Amino acid sequence: MTPKGRSPLTVEALHELTSAGGRPRSELLDRVENAVSISLLVGMAALPLLEIVGRRLWRTGIPGSNALVQHATLWIGFLGGAIAARDGRLLSLGRLPDRFREPYRGILGAAVAAISAAISLLLAWSGLQLVRAEFADRQHVVPFLPVWLAEAVIPAGFALVAWRLVRGASGKWGIRAAVAAAAGAGAALVSSDLILGSAPFAAALVVLLGAVILGAPLFAGIGGVAVLFFRHADVPLGSISAEIYRLVTSPSLPTIPLFAFAGYLLTVGNVSRRLVRFFRALVGWMPGAIAVVTVLVCTFFTTFTGASGVTIVALGGILLPALLAERYPERFSLGLLTASGSLGLLFPPCLPVILYAVVAGIAVDRMFLGGVLPGVLLSLIMAAWAVRGGVRAGARRTPFSLGELRAAAWDAKWDLLLPVIVLLGIFGGFATTVEAAALTVLYAFCMGVFLHRDIDLRRQFPEAGTECVRLVGGFLILLAAATGLTGYLVDAGVPHAVFEWVRATIHSRFFFLLVLNGFLLLVGAFMHIFSAIVVVVPIIAPLAAAYDIHPVHLGIIFLANLELGFLMPPVGMNLFLSAYRFDRPFMEVVRATLPFLLILLCGVLAITYIPALTTILLR
Repeated sequence: MTPKGRSPLTVEALHELTSAGGRPRSELLDRVENAVSISLLVGMAALPLLEIVGRRLWRTGIPGSNALVQHATLWIGFLGGAIAARDGRLLSLGRLPDRFREPYRGILGAAVAAISAAISLLLAWSGLQLVRAEFADRQHVVPFLPVWLAEAVIPAGFALVAWRLVRGASGKWGIRAAVAAAAGAGAALVSSDLILGSAPFAAALVVLLGAVILGAPLFAGIGGVAVLFFRHADVPLGSISAEIYRLVTSPSLPTIPLFAFAGYLLTVGNVSRRLVRFFRALVGWMPGAIAVVTVLVCTFFTTFTGASGVTIVALGGILLPALLAERYPERFSLGLLTASGSLGLLFPPCLPVILYAVVAGIAVDRMFLGGVLPGVLLSLIMAAWAVRGGVRAGARRTPFSLGELRAAAWDAKWDLLLPVIVLLGIFGGFATTVEAAALTVLYAFCMGVFLHRDIDLRRQFPEAGTECVRLVGGFLILLAAATGLTGYLVDAGVPHAVFEWVRATIHSRFFFLLVLNGFLLLVGAFMHIFSAIVVVVPIIAPLAAAYDIHPVHLGIIFLANLELGFLMPPVGMNLFLSAYRFDRPFMEVVRATLPFLLILLCGVLAITYIPALTTILLR
């Protein structure tokens, strides 16, 4: 059975796949938000490029440009979070109320919206406390830009998210008013001294957990836990926003929106079609040719988009029909595409690698180097399994044609040069990581607009920019909430307590790594990779150091395990997106993906117990 026809890739299609949709909204306000977000992205890309030019021509950069780019990341994060809330794109476990009939569906949906909005209001109050403190200090990011004004986006962003959650609860103003009143009452209750008692605190945690299960945004669940713990400990909520500001304005974090922007420009620029043609001409003669092409193209694409869900949506409409046409079994084809969407997360310049480096305090270029060989290993394992599947299925091969290879390589030459540009920029000493990200944006823009002319400046460019901001905002607001929780855990001494317990219980380095693998697979099954990085890394990093595990090796172990999280039932993101994209039952996708999950697990175990795979290039 061939999947139902959908366009291979447009930004609008991706939005349709991941959006709740259907909500009325102010078109003028939407346009203003989109225009501001795109302007910030363009400015973030332009400043590092001008910095490079300035160093080459005048041997000096632009004063304050790094600080401006870092604070633009803060603004994009919270503006993007508001846009994600506007479009129903905040990450959650799913919308369980939709399975109920009316009026229960409406009641549950309103309750979830009220709880989520209450948490957003409390986080907005936390941001306001930080702004008031900075206003008294009168410090500046650059001349004419006070720190308090730059930080003002935190309370404003959370407040706007709260309003959008209320507005999205129903199309009726009466219900919206009731949700807003309930949210205000809930926020006031948590702010009162009543929450200091054990019973109200436990009850609030249970209510919050129920809201997350019913579909509350994950940022509200994680941020809500942070708020409740801080209030129960009678610690000012402003501490949460102080931690958020510290992390979101870190020097390496601007690479995330920049590389994501470049990825979306590549997405709308028909890069996938040119890559499929090239890799097919290159390896089409092999057994399992189109399956190997699937692995290679998905790996390449995920490396630059940083989001495996985008890879499945972008390439699924091209590769699944091609696999079926070459006589591959439907289940094998579905599992291969779903699993290949998680490949590429260890290669530069993928976003989780950068985020891990930021949180763990490791140089980004060292994380990039450490991920190369483990990433190659996982891709080779998948390619070998794909060859086996092709041989067993009797799949057809494409005779090798030097002329077709030349033509395909010439057509895709600018796409294939992109990794070279990034790696030479970073490891050749020509640019910092942020500057290399800006160069990638410029390269993808010029390639799509001027060379291939696949990107229309009036329609596709702003769509790619807005979609990028939605993605970045959706996970940066989650990152912000997770940062607050991490701050509490560190202050409460939780990492130290876990550290002492593990050292007293586990004496073998081998057994510690085995337990770590099991724990991370469990984390990957229930947490999004970005929130897992922020919440879990500060806890496990000191433990790994006690067992003499190289910090970069730990990072690659962590990311390799979390890469499997995209495929882990019951909440693996790739499983859900694949089921929707190919119009298949969820359990059918799970059964199709299971063999590939086990194969990749073998690769992850090899990465874990052979440290040289990670560390040899670091020497």
